[in-house]
Formats: sequence, C-alpha cells, structure tokens
Amino acid sequence: MSRVGKKPIPIPTGVQVKLENASIRVKGSKGEMVRRFEDGIDVKVEDGRILLSRRFEDRAHRALHGLLRSDIHNMVIGVTTGYQKTLEITGVGFRAQVQGRNLTLALGYSHPTVFALPAGIEATVEKQTVITVKGSNKYLVGQVAAEIRDLRLPEPYKGKGIKYAGEVIERKEGKTSK
Repeated sequence: MSRVGKKPIPIPTGVQVKLENASIRVKGSKGEMVRRFEDGIDVKVEDGRILLSRRFEDRAHRALHGLLRSDIHNMVIGVTTGYQKTLEITGVGFRAQVQGRNLTLALGYSHPTVFALPAGIEATVEKQTVITVKGSNKYLVGQVAAEIRDLRLPEPYKGKGIKYAGEVIERKEGKTSK
C-alpha cells in the first residue's frame, strides 16, 4: 500500500469537508476548493480525519492513491493558511506595481508589461522590487509565480531579471582583456 496514500489527513477546526458523488469539497477561512477523484479510490471522513483507500492494486491506482492524498492535503492547508511565493526584481529601473487585478512591471523593455492576475490569486508589491503572490491553490500560486518570472528571466552576467526569493543565480565571468 502507498506510504503517502495511507496517511490520514487531519481536518483542522473551522474546515468543512463534504463528499459529493466523485468529488470532495473543502471549505475554510481562505476559500473553497473542489477536486474530483477517480473511480477506484475511496475517500471517507471519519473522526475529524480524511482517509483514502483504493479498490484495485494496478499501477495506475497505486499512483493515483498517493497523488489524491497529496492534493487533498494541499487543499486543506490552502483553505486554512494559504500559500505564497515571493519574487525579487533586480535591475536598474526595474519595478512593479499593482493596479486593480493587474500587475504592471517595468522590466527594461520599451513599454511596461501588464500581467493580469487570475481569479483566486492576490499580488502585493513591497519596495517596488519585491512581489508576493498569495492564494489558496498551491498549483495556481506556483504557476502564476513562474509566469511572472518568465517575463524577464535572470541573466547570468549581471543577475538582472526576476527571481524567486532565496534563489541563487549562478554568475558567469564576463570577457577579459589580454
């Protein structure tokens, strides 16, 4: 049996879990999330815990067992505490600001870059060079942070661009004269 899949998921206080047909609905202070699960995986809510088991022992169901448990666990964490990623902007004149549901970035191009934030995602800008992406969906927070980073990847010579907080950019030595 899957080591990850057989671990019970504790339900914190203030979180409501509801099973409907082949889906699970998790609701908390940070929002509500729904996830469909595949036939062959059984989900039960007992004694303040979510338990998962599988009916079939083939390879696909063994893989889905652990995956579904991880997804439900991430949903529970997302609706209670939420997720966040921090991005840092490096470069002369590079800055960011939030205008409504858009993130406007000056990244050294001839025009400002406007990034529309999807529903369920918040962005805050501190000191014009630090962007914090927050939300309850772990996948969506990571995806939006990656898309913002892709607008200007950090370059290896001067390190200019957008990088994750704590990310180390391996620097290259420039050309040397004889």
